[in-house]
Amino acid sequence: MPDFCPHRLTIVTGHYGTGKTEFSVNLALRMAEAGHRVMVADLDIVNPYFRSRERKALLASRGVKLISSSQACSDADVPALPAELLCILEDRSVRGILDIGGDPVGARVLARFRPRIQMEDHQLLYVLNANRPEVREKEAAIRYLRDIEAVTGLCCTGIVNNTHLCGETTPEEVRKGAALAASVSLETGIPVVCHMVHQRFAGQLADLPQPLFPITIQMKKPWE
Repeated sequence: MPDFCPHRLTIVTGHYGTGKTEFSVNLALRMAEAGHRVMVADLDIVNPYFRSRERKALLASRGVKLISSSQACSDADVPALPAELLCILEDRSVRGILDIGGDPVGARVLARFRPRIQMEDHQLLYVLNANRPEVREKEAAIRYLRDIEAVTGLCCTGIVNNTHLCGETTPEEVRKGAALAASVSLETGIPVVCHMVHQRFAGQLADLPQPLFPITIQMKKPWE
């Protein structure tokens, strides 16, 4: 069980394409392996390609329950949210992961649940990929983070460095992201909680100051 996830609810946000869903799916599988009851809410209405619902069978095979917003409303600003979402908020025997949209519009789905979420033990993690043009500079990354906080009414509690170039990722790319994450952390006071890396790189990055979160790739591109 990752040390950076001691909370009952983990809300995962960040710019689209940063790897939020990959993080959410791997985290859910890790929590289930540790013996927790886990539910994942796919509330991402922004990215039509990489959505945790695409791995519903895999998650179910590991004992993870997936709930998702209405597919019929997937392009709406505020989708139809399933009643099952309340199970994550109300059942305190469950570890819940909320995979929300990759911009402030996508984050809006959480605003209506803010009072309920604030009653629970929760964390809001900001996934950062230094290779996304929109957030590769410190100022832009911070601005994006603050916009999401403003829309959700929740405070970010941790930064996840997930800098990659898909199949062309190298340890140097991860280190580049670590430097960006460190600068955002210094400016905002929000800690870097982990570096998400493919498991084959774990040995080469063990010197990074924050924990590594080794993963296997679960989310495939639509054309693969």
